[in-house]
Amino acid sequence: MAANQSIQPSPFLPILLAIAIFMQQLDATILNTALPAMAIDLGQSPLNMQSAIIAYAITLAIMMPLSGFLADRLGSRKLFMGSMIIFVIGSVLCAASTNLGLLVVARVIQGLGGAMLTPVARLTMMQAYDRSKLITVMNYALMPALIGPVLGPVIGGYLIVYTSWHWIFLLNVPIGLLGLITTWRIMPDFSKTTEHFDGLGFFLFAASAFCMTLTFETISHFNNFLFGMMMAAAGIGAMIAYLIHARQNSLALYPPHLILVRTFRVGLAGNLVSRLGMSSLPLLLPLLFQVAFHYDAVTSGWLLTPLALASIAAKPLSKPLMNRFGYRNILTYNTRIIGVLIMCLTIFNAQSPQWLILLFLSILGACNSVQFTSMNTIIMADLRPNQVSSGNSLIAVNQQLALSFGIAIGALLLQTFNRMDYFAHNVTNAFRITFIILGVFTFLSSWIFARLHPYDGDNLLIRRKVMTSH
Repeated sequence: MAANQSIQPSPFLPILLAIAIFMQQLDATILNTALPAMAIDLGQSPLNMQSAIIAYAITLAIMMPLSGFLADRLGSRKLFMGSMIIFVIGSVLCAASTNLGLLVVARVIQGLGGAMLTPVARLTMMQAYDRSKLITVMNYALMPALIGPVLGPVIGGYLIVYTSWHWIFLLNVPIGLLGLITTWRIMPDFSKTTEHFDGLGFFLFAASAFCMTLTFETISHFNNFLFGMMMAAAGIGAMIAYLIHARQNSLALYPPHLILVRTFRVGLAGNLVSRLGMSSLPLLLPLLFQVAFHYDAVTSGWLLTPLALASIAAKPLSKPLMNRFGYRNILTYNTRIIGVLIMCLTIFNAQSPQWLILLFLSILGACNSVQFTSMNTIIMADLRPNQVSSGNSLIAVNQQLALSFGIAIGALLLQTFNRMDYFAHNVTNAFRITFIILGVFTFLSSWIFARLHPYDGDNLLIRRKVMTSH
């Protein structure tokens, strides 16, 4: 049925979005702490397990653009339930994996379901509620997005120490069953006449993202530089082909007129590039703590919680800071601060006081929070109403691509330095050089945000600047 304003949605409908987000956030963060233990069981080096994370993230990035089209065609409830079933099946297959290759395939299956869960639940809520109530219910439903990253590393650590890594994935089964029951009972089934879908554009965009990710994976896993460069060329070629296609198609997947909006163009580029260093940390920090410092999984999990807790605590600071200093200054200088903080991770070793690590990661988490909030809002600042939907979709895909590329680049750097004879007996130094390079790269990415105008984003703020002449 089409969206109908006379339908009274269930007061428990936001729970669906909460369950979907909680499963995804928990799954994304709980795995990082478990990678060293999983590597031992699967016969891999702990420094070679990034494929399990990248496979899921790149699947999300590729499949997300399909969510709206499939929801319209199949119905939101049918698609949501089908996606939940696929996600649970993928989770069971992950737990049953006996080698890294099978785990990667299972993570792709898991990602096929996960890619639809949050977008479809969000779309259903947008259709079910009046605009006057939407912000309230969305804020309620999005709370698990903040809680999941806090609980994930700790739960993962305890599961590794007291059970086995398989339960990290099996935990999704009861949560998924709860989601299925809730969906069947309360979720409306919105659908409408299928609109045009840019199939060719989707294929070209997906091929570009896949090939670019495979570039780093090929070099790091197989040390095949030539094939990696071939994948990079294929990825760039597919993106050029997409841009040519989009200019000739008024119904393109991501219309070219989005890039004509300067704040969107600068914000999107800065979002992708500056996130690369930040996105590598969820992989590198647990490995640093467990492989280099020899902490157990529980200690590693607790040490990671400040990143998420400080992110929550710093949320209220974002708007006052942007009111005071403006988007351009906040994004430019905060990016540089984050770059310096990533480089400063080199000061820690196995004998460093853990309270100092907790304090340091709290500061980094707070800076990340301000960064993500300001980036996400400036990108949308000047979009017209007809651009919001496609722009919001591209932002979500952009974030997943940044996560995939960041993890792949961080793993590639770490493996490259770890293979060198100089670092053969001191993996901590390999981590240090990796952090320095990622920090410098993050610092330099601040020049992208420097291209913003001083008053960009003022329409989002409550301040009013007084123009004076001197």
